[in-house]
Amino acid sequence: MTTSPAFEHPLAERYASPEMVRLFSPTYRHRIWRQLWLALAEAQRELGLPIPEEALTQMRAQLDATDPERVAELERRLRHDVMAHIHHFGEQAPAARPILHLGATSAYVTDNADLVLHREAMQLVRTRLLHAVAALAEVARRTRDLPTLAYTHFQPAQPTTVGKRVCLWIQDFLLDLEEIDFRLANLRFLGAKGTTGTQASFLELFEGDAAKVEELDRRVARKMGFAAVFPVSGQTYPRKVDAAWLATLAGVAASASKFGTDLRLLAHLHEVEEPFEPEQVGSSAMPYKQNPVRAERIGALARHVIVLSLDPAWTAATQWLERSLDDSANRRLAIPEAYLATDAILVLVHHVAARLRIHPAAIRRHLEEMLPFLITERLLMRAVRAGGDRQTVHERLRVHAVAAWERVKAEGRNDLLERLAADPAIPLDAAALREELDPTRLVGRAPEQVDRFLAEWVDPVLSREPAARQAPVPELRV
Repeated sequence: MTTSPAFEHPLAERYASPEMVRLFSPTYRHRIWRQLWLALAEAQRELGLPIPEEALTQMRAQLDATDPERVAELERRLRHDVMAHIHHFGEQAPAARPILHLGATSAYVTDNADLVLHREAMQLVRTRLLHAVAALAEVARRTRDLPTLAYTHFQPAQPTTVGKRVCLWIQDFLLDLEEIDFRLANLRFLGAKGTTGTQASFLELFEGDAAKVEELDRRVARKMGFAAVFPVSGQTYPRKVDAAWLATLAGVAASASKFGTDLRLLAHLHEVEEPFEPEQVGSSAMPYKQNPVRAERIGALARHVIVLSLDPAWTAATQWLERSLDDSANRRLAIPEAYLATDAILVLVHHVAARLRIHPAAIRRHLEEMLPFLITERLLMRAVRAGGDRQTVHERLRVHAVAAWERVKAEGRNDLLERLAADPAIPLDAAALREELDPTRLVGRAPEQVDRFLAEWVDPVLSREPAARQAPVPELRV
């Protein structure tokens, strides 16, 4: 086995999907740069500038021909990455060399390419999110009426159903989906704005014809698949865009982390667990362990995305006037990492959701241990309906419950039903109280809430995205 002396980024090497890694590869980014130079030259020719057709033909033929070694050689000499690529493209498309990058500044390719990457990466995040929702929806459907002990403060509360709890996870993800759709629908292009955003260079090229300058902006945007451009800008697009888009990713990460955290708690109870492979090792020291490593990884990556969302917020807050370059190194790190990590998170969520292990016997056992206590809220409602005073009955139930808990902890015996049956403030005898111990009576409208939520909120989304239901369960790289 050989070990590479070079640093390998864990997000690219271990966690993110090949599809997301490809989007943020230098090869893909630099192809977008060449598309942008081609779009600019095409639009300029269409609007009357003397750009030869041969220049465009050669540019089209060389879109995928970038030689990284030649670019690196040029950049060492020129000390400018964009100029290195311009020279290299000009070498490969010599007819275009005289007009490459005409009127543009570096931000024309770097910023517009970043907007393209935001769009394509967020679309992939959206797809991953739909896959996760579809997998969770199937779990909710199967477990719509399976009673389970609900928790507040991680202390036993009134029962719910497993399906209802799953719907809470899904609802968070649907809120994220709404946010993503808003971002995608409202993304604008920087376009061709020039060195300080005044479009002075393009106005000079078109001999003062402002209408042509505006049309150039629109045509370049359309060629790159954008319906709108920013009406004003400095040299770059507003850095608030990055802040907003990474905040959206942080929202996805928060939802996923909640899902993963809940799974870790449920795994401790042995009620719901993530997949565990036949040869998977839980611990190098304790052979019996089945640690929730996938859920833990979701939490770890989610924390990274949430923290990364602070980077573009600070960048937007500290930009100087029409631009400063202290954003560049930060954005090269924060934006790709946020997408790569979010992608990895959602691959995990889909994988785990599609293969959840649900253990009804353990769920039932915990319910039965708590059932005498769980009927107290229902008894409170019945007592008031029978004419009792709500506050008085609540106090009687509290006193009996606390005393019964102390006996459980001291002796292992629960005598709450006996205490309640002997109290005249409680309008049920011992036989009637025992009938109340059916957990299906205690879940309220949870099964119907699941049905309605799936029918009215989840199914309409998935019906518009039928491929989401057929997506294969992703295999994890590690």
